[in-house]
Amino acid sequence: MSADHRRLVPRTDAVLAEPRVAAAVARLGRDLVKRSVTAAQQRARLGEIAPDAVADAALAALPPSATSLRRVLNATGVLLHTNMGRAPLSAAAVDALAVAAGTCDVELDLASGGRGRRGAATVDALLAAVPGAGAAHLVNNGAAALALVATGLAAGREIVVARGELVEIGDGFRIPDLLVSTGARLREVGTTNRVHPRDYAEAIGPDTGLVLKVHPSNFTITGFTASVGVAELARIAGAHGVPVVADIGSGLLVPHPLLPDEPDAATTLAQGAHLVTASGDKLLGGPQAGLLLGGPGPGAELVAALRRHPLARALRVDKLTLAAVEATLTGPPTPTRAALDADPESLRRRARDLATQLGAAGVDAHAVDSVATVGGGGAPGVTLQSAAVSLPERFAAALRAGEPAVVGRLEHGRCLLDLRALPPGSDAALAAAVLAVGPAPRKG
Repeated sequence: MSADHRRLVPRTDAVLAEPRVAAAVARLGRDLVKRSVTAAQQRARLGEIAPDAVADAALAALPPSATSLRRVLNATGVLLHTNMGRAPLSAAAVDALAVAAGTCDVELDLASGGRGRRGAATVDALLAAVPGAGAAHLVNNGAAALALVATGLAAGREIVVARGELVEIGDGFRIPDLLVSTGARLREVGTTNRVHPRDYAEAIGPDTGLVLKVHPSNFTITGFTASVGVAELARIAGAHGVPVVADIGSGLLVPHPLLPDEPDAATTLAQGAHLVTASGDKLLGGPQAGLLLGGPGPGAELVAALRRHPLARALRVDKLTLAAVEATLTGPPTPTRAALDADPESLRRRARDLATQLGAAGVDAHAVDSVATVGGGGAPGVTLQSAAVSLPERFAAALRAGEPAVVGRLEHGRCLLDLRALPPGSDAALAAAVLAVGPAPRKG
């Protein structure tokens, strides 16, 4: 390319002043847009694009938003996929985030003009959703809820817990490491596969801070096994005046017919647990949060004491979480609940319609039956009838690179796009993403 031609490359300030580019600056920030403009100018100098195409090239290279996060269509068949942020928020929760994102009355009593109780409406919504709960508190995730309980009730003392419940969850995070970090000592009882009431009774003593029941939410042990339920633990620990804490994990608040073995908060409290801890971004279908629920009487008193603990301030949730949790609890059914309750025959019809549409465009697509799972450390071993669109394996990588990205799963040399975790309203976007990849090129 000649020097004269390079002189035709527009100046940076001129490109930034172009109305479309200026609008992108207002939306994404000057630094990000300027980097894109500079890269486009260099392409023009190298002769890859014409000088008058710099603005178009810069705009085309910009991300859709100022965050590096990308929208993903979850076609894996895992309802709560940890790597994709677990539960997608409901429209009501998203709207609530928009309200909370600005200045709001998170700690302001508008009637009096004085300070208000932070998160009162969210706590009230949580209590209304869990029959039998006497008090509730929120922290920033499920591990934080357990850490607050262990610190407040057992620092320098013992936590009695079954060996088979000292679990490791995602990314190498281990429950026993968390508990020991709070200053508590673990008193392990039973064996990996069997624990009996007498094991707890013999272990509880003057130095016991609490008895902990942990739901092994991401695995199952079958065969020669034995465990002790919450009701029996409450009887044993109650004789010594020791609280029972149950970490149920997935955040199921009340029983669900498809998940008969998944512990829920209401039932666990009714069985005698003083405190229940759980996550907000799993089966509850809300944002990341730690739920701390106390039974009536002594359990409620423990929640009140933990709320005043110095560590509670460090684990406090922000206004966005408070708003999203409240809207999740009081609004319409969440996407997670809709996916869990999806009718398998409706899923099959959607898969057939999509396969027919894609096949008409020359794509090798077939509707097939599929099996989905809950995921996110919930309901291990439970499978859900589902349906999927089966595509050639090459689509897997190509769909992940698209906008929006689509993530399916590989099975027997085919890319399956499972519809269980996808609402019907996403079918058009899913079809468009597949069509953007296109059919296989013809040979010869």
